Amino acid sequence: MALTELSFTFKADNPKPLPVEWSHTGVVGSGDMEVMFERKDLDGAVEIRVITPVTGFDQVWEKVLDRFVRDSGLADVSVEINDNNATPVVVGMRMRQAVEEARKEA
Repeated sequence: MALTELSFTFKADNPKPLPVEWSHTGVVGSGDMEVMFERKDLDGAVEIRVITPVTGFDQVWEKVLDRFVRDSGLADVSVEINDNNATPVVVGMRMRQAVEEARKEA
């Protein structure tokens, strides 16, 4: 199975950097995804790399992730997402869960 790699960079209006160096949430299972955060000095930006078997949904990923970054205030973090056919609703839910868990770990 060929995988697609997508890369995005976003910036939150009201940045709230994560208090932990790194975090991992979720699993790569059918219809799900895993999210890994690594805190980095990115001048407030968020760099996101998505590995997915799905093609043709680049704009959907971009819209969902842009909205998430703006709503969450995520900043100064590198994000890697390993996807296995997660729907946009699951993507949003898993991203929110990942940020909540990372902020609780501190």
